[in-house]
Amino acid sequence: MIAVVDASVAVKWFLYGRTDEQQADLALRLLEQSVRGFLPLVQPPHFVAEVAAVLARLKSTDAPDDLIDLLEIRHRTLANLETYATALDLATRYQHHLFDTLYHAVALHTPGAVLITADERYYSKARSEGQITLLADFKLL
Repeated sequence: MIAVVDASVAVKWFLYGRTDEQQADLALRLLEQSVRGFLPLVQPPHFVAEVAAVLARLKSTDAPDDLIDLLEIRHRTLANLETYATALDLATRYQHHLFDTLYHAVALHTPGAVLITADERYYSKARSEGQITLLADFKLL
C-alpha cells in the first residue's frame, strides 16, 4: 500500500501531546510506518507549504524546527495534467477546496494508494470516489 496523507493528518505529527488533538497517536504510528519504509508516501506539490502554513498559525515559535523535520520525511511528489484535472473535477463537483481534492486526485492516480484524512467533511462528500479513508478507520500494518 501507498499512502497519501493530507495536511489534516500531517499536522497531527507536530501536535502530539495536545489534549485537543484527537488521533495524534494514530497519525504518529502512520508516520513511523513510513519512516521505517513500510508505508511509502506520495504527496501533491503543495503538501509541505500547506502543512507549514498551518504550523505557522498554530505554533509559530516551533514552526521553523517543525518545517525542518517535515522536509526530512521522505515522499514522492506527483504533479501532472491528469492529476490536476481530476482535482479540479472533484473540487467542482463537491464544492470543496482544490488543495484538499488534489490529495485525493494523487491517490486516485497512484495505483495501490489511499488518501488518509482526518477531514470528515471532505470524506463524507467524496468517499464514493474510492481510495480514501478516515485516519480513525485506517488499519496500520
